[in-house]
Amino acid sequence: MPGDDPAAGLTTGQKIQQYSVNLVLWGLMRAALALPYATRVRLFGWVTTTLVAPLAGWRRRIRENLALVWPDLPQAEVDRLVRAVPDNAGRTLIEIYSGPDIRRRLDLIQLEGPGLAELEADAAAKKPIICVSGHFGNYTMFRLLMAVRHGSMAALYRPLNNVYFNEHYVAAMLDNATPLFPRNRRGLAEMVKYLRQGNMVAMLHDQHFGHGAELEFFGHPAKTALSPAELALKYGAKVFPIYNVRQKDGLSFRVLVEEPIPATDAETMTQQMNDSLEAAIRRNPAQWLWIHRRWK
Repeated sequence: MPGDDPAAGLTTGQKIQQYSVNLVLWGLMRAALALPYATRVRLFGWVTTTLVAPLAGWRRRIRENLALVWPDLPQAEVDRLVRAVPDNAGRTLIEIYSGPDIRRRLDLIQLEGPGLAELEADAAAKKPIICVSGHFGNYTMFRLLMAVRHGSMAALYRPLNNVYFNEHYVAAMLDNATPLFPRNRRGLAEMVKYLRQGNMVAMLHDQHFGHGAELEFFGHPAKTALSPAELALKYGAKVFPIYNVRQKDGLSFRVLVEEPIPATDAETMTQQMNDSLEAAIRRNPAQWLWIHRRWK
């Protein structure tokens, strides 16, 4: 409710730690947002690679994940990814806060793929659509683009652990496109209502989900949420895998819309989503967030 303390469940020590981290990061971001767009994006990629990644233990986790699921990757490529993955993450974060600038650059986004015509036709016909992806490229770019083209596009999100940072992060996400539903009981109910009205919803399915099905991802068991497929089957929505691929200049994007996942059963459909995402990552490994604890 309005006025509630978002940190009510935290200890005093946790509040101080989260507030301090938020103060530093928000200060860096405010300084970056004062710079020209291209400069700020490159700068925040560098800051994340050089300062945040080593302090947060990201470099170690990237190496561990790659050693587990991609052990034959050449060492030179591993070393490149240790720097390139945080760079993409930093660029993505500051881009999320740069909605007005992104909207002025929409002509630099190439929207294509074998599923595009079908998705556009279904959107025009007000049919329910679920767009699935992972933390890949800039995973919010397609949502902003579709909101401009069709008026709105929803997303389901998991609130960040840092409650102070989460407040302005959610505000930035809402500035990109609306509506936005938190991953809780009320948020899911509101999202289902929105979907059933014939709208588009974006969902990311690449994080560990403790109550999910044990499916395969990069040849290893990975607990995966079945909810996108279950919702699609229950409400007659098509599921389109979407990938926002950052281009070589680091600033522009190619958005690929794949053909919809065939409607079969939830586990088969979700495995196909995993396979699709894995193929996208193998084509552009630096653009996936290898810092996740995906395999537990």
